[in-house]
Amino acid sequence: MAESPRPTVTMPDRNPGEPIHQWVFRALRRAIMTGHFPPGQAVTIRGLAESMNVSAMPVRDALRRLVAERALELLDNRRVRVPSMTTERFDELLTARITLETEAATRALPLIDDTRLRELHAIDDRINRADAAGAPDTVVEQNFLFHLTLYTARPGSIFVPLIESVWLQTGPFMRVALEETPSKDPIDRHIEALAAIADRDPAALRRAIEADIRDGIGHLGNTGLLVRKQRPPGRLLSPGRSPRRAAKIASETTRNAREAGLT
Repeated sequence: MAESPRPTVTMPDRNPGEPIHQWVFRALRRAIMTGHFPPGQAVTIRGLAESMNVSAMPVRDALRRLVAERALELLDNRRVRVPSMTTERFDELLTARITLETEAATRALPLIDDTRLRELHAIDDRINRADAAGAPDTVVEQNFLFHLTLYTARPGSIFVPLIESVWLQTGPFMRVALEETPSKDPIDRHIEALAAIADRDPAALRRAIEADIRDGIGHLGNTGLLVRKQRPPGRLLSPGRSPRRAAKIASETTRNAREAGLT
């Protein structure tokens, strides 16, 4: 069976002294966050290793770590894919994104200087140009960068790694969300966020970030992409017993107990 198209993995600059397995892990982690691993698409260790121009060993180690982070699921000893998303899990991840990111943004607000604000404006301009040019990969990547640039204004924020953990699970659905956006003329929530930063208004910034997240992926719950919640099972029956047979046995048991004076 032919392998599915390989995800695009851009190798980041390798830090001095950085082990190759950590370098590969960073690249794959970023690729998942920015939507380069489409939901349901299986990839092989060998295929990823060839596309990244590395051996299979660091790829295998990175994938093992990403499976542990619930970003991927293991199909067999050679293939992985993004796990399916249930409506319940999606709702929880959406709530987690809103809770973590609005808090991270408001805590970072006092530390955003003019230089970082100009950088945020530049990123938003690149998003708009990419959107106009029909380049969804760039839109997703730059949107990721916009949020990360905002939250990391606060050095050592404990919210950032928590946010990245959630992004790992929602990132693969970002491009799909972009393609399924119901409105063709959405409100630019980044502009609202930038105005709130300029005004030093934490409440307005919180509202803008929440609206941006909801506009970006909130509508996925209304598409066929998510797995619907299954109805909870009824009362368990013994194997091979029909409901009628189970009711008859229960009735007989009650009658026998009454006759024995136990009830």
